[in-house]
Amino acid sequence: MDYSSSITKEKPNDHWYVVATVCIGAFVAALDASIINIALPSLQQQFHSQMDEIEWVSLSYLLSLASLILIFGRLADIIGRRWLYIIGFGIFSLSSLLCGFAPSLFILIISRVFQGMGAALLQANSVSIITSAAPKEDLGKAIGFQASAQGIGLSLGPVVGGTLLSFVNWKWLFFINLPVGIIGMILGVLFLPKDSMKINKINFDVLGSVFLIPSLITVIYILNMGLKIGWGSPLIVACYFISVLTSILFYRTERKKSQPLVDLTLFKHSYFTIGNVTSMMSFIIMYAVLLLTPYYLDHVKHLPVFQAGFFIMFVPIGMTISTPISGMMSDRLGPGLPSILGLAFATIGTLLLSFIGSTGTNILMCLGLFLAGAGIGMITPPNNSNVMGKVPKNALGVSGGILNMSRTLGMGLGVTLGGLSYQFFLSVFGHNQVNSMIYAFRSSYFVIAILSFITFLITVNNHKKEQKKAGGYHSKGIEA
Repeated sequence: MDYSSSITKEKPNDHWYVVATVCIGAFVAALDASIINIALPSLQQQFHSQMDEIEWVSLSYLLSLASLILIFGRLADIIGRRWLYIIGFGIFSLSSLLCGFAPSLFILIISRVFQGMGAALLQANSVSIITSAAPKEDLGKAIGFQASAQGIGLSLGPVVGGTLLSFVNWKWLFFINLPVGIIGMILGVLFLPKDSMKINKINFDVLGSVFLIPSLITVIYILNMGLKIGWGSPLIVACYFISVLTSILFYRTERKKSQPLVDLTLFKHSYFTIGNVTSMMSFIIMYAVLLLTPYYLDHVKHLPVFQAGFFIMFVPIGMTISTPISGMMSDRLGPGLPSILGLAFATIGTLLLSFIGSTGTNILMCLGLFLAGAGIGMITPPNNSNVMGKVPKNALGVSGGILNMSRTLGMGLGVTLGGLSYQFFLSVFGHNQVNSMIYAFRSSYFVIAILSFITFLITVNNHKKEQKKAGGYHSKGIEA
């Protein structure tokens, strides 16, 4: 299914309408993954529930999204992407309405599951639609805009949520999605190219899906809840067992299938494997920073939510500026240079954060957060365009799903890394003292800086190998 040739024949710039439509879906799906967390205390009061019950409002969305991305990506490769994307907007909008009117916590959680399903339809197809629609000379820039929309949505969630809660009640965290979803559906009908492919006689891998869903659900659950309920608790131990068992069964099933859900041979290519590892590690860095920073601003600086949101805004501001620039650099110079620069910025930014204190470090914090956001924003477009520009056309959907899956795992691992490192260093330096907390935050940011530097070294080494292979690596020479 090749959209780009048909678009170019009509108007050379029509693909930007496609990019704009996809960016709306990428933004709103990412926003809802993080916007609800700040409202959990309000929901606890509203439904007179315990915190461990309320957490399922956030967790149910993430589990639904993470477990279905790959499946919907593969489905799109078989039956087409356009209507799956439009249906995704419809499910997301309708379930948002149901969330806002939910009369009980149970209905709210069920509605969030369907909201995650709609988001999975959007995210599974976003990168693949852009890759199919955009000509190669604009691919990096186009994916840059999509990555910017997604990253900004993830970063702005707590800020937008906090602002809305300052003026209206929690229901508007869901109602705000309705006009965006309706506009997205209309733009999808108007601008997303019709699928030129016929439905191929391909058998959908049902058995692989049966094993994949519990495998992903248990992994995401472990990453999100292990720190809270204990890594050795009976439920987490059961999740370990289920995750390992279903992962082994999934791997064995996919190796035997002639038409698998996930073509495991993709991972034999270094560009695909390293691209996904780099994507995961970059989101570990970003989400570890986004976990630690609000706690630092609250526990050490004692700032109100609205003021804390001002500081956190420097992350999406950095991403907004860097992603389009990085995309253009990738199109002209290849993916190596912007990726290396991005990780250098992220390393410097997180290193600066390791020098924060209780007073007089506001400028240092703003600069560190800005560079961290700009760095992660800079690596995403060239990394994604390099991966998606090389995979076979009939695997765009599942490849885009795997990229999104690596990002989701990175989010969970980032939260876990940030929480574990802070708790460890707090136990080393002592509890309940401001100085101890400052040292714990500094040390945790330093651990993130080390991880960023390791990712930097991996990227530099991979770039050198690509240059040796190609004799002067250049993105325009990529064969699809």
